Amino acid sequence: MNRPEAYRLVCQYTGSDSLRKHMLAVEAAMRAYARRFGEDEETWGIVGLLHDFDYERWPHPPDHPLKGAAILAEHGYPAEVIHAIKSHADYLPDCPRRSRLDKALYACDELAGFVTAVAMVRPERLAGMQAASVRKKLKQKSFAAAVNRDDIRRGAEDLGVDLDEHIQFVIDAMQSIAGALGLESPMPA
Repeated sequence: MNRPEAYRLVCQYTGSDSLRKHMLAVEAAMRAYARRFGEDEETWGIVGLLHDFDYERWPHPPDHPLKGAAILAEHGYPAEVIHAIKSHADYLPDCPRRSRLDKALYACDELAGFVTAVAMVRPERLAGMQAASVRKKLKQKSFAAAVNRDDIRRGAEDLGVDLDEHIQFVIDAMQSIAGALGLESPMPA
């Protein structure tokens, strides 16, 4: 299991640039949390990178993430990686979030998507973004309406982190790869 192999799977199954960038954003957040918690950064990063690789082909539950889980098993991915990816789906009752890895993926997934949406409406994109900006947008039900606010709140709670700190942590992780995400400030620094 290595990142180049994982990214090949992402590219093989995902044509959408925005979905690939979402997976990169979650990977960055997962790697940052692995460092914070003293966990295996490579494993955590690969979980974040692969969590939605099957979504474009099989977007309907429970195909996503079960089709991807089967593919990962065929490729010899460890059970903990497959379980973490399956556990990010609330509709799979036999895959509860037990480990810190499972909980971190759930906590980072929706939030990374929401942070991206907030960055897209800011002239400076991710540069200088603060948790307060994201919290303000979370209150606007019409903004990025498909994002489940309860999932964001519950994710932070289950991971045992303060929501504002979690938001800022994910922003900071995403800022570290802003260029790859297409979220660099177009304005000169």
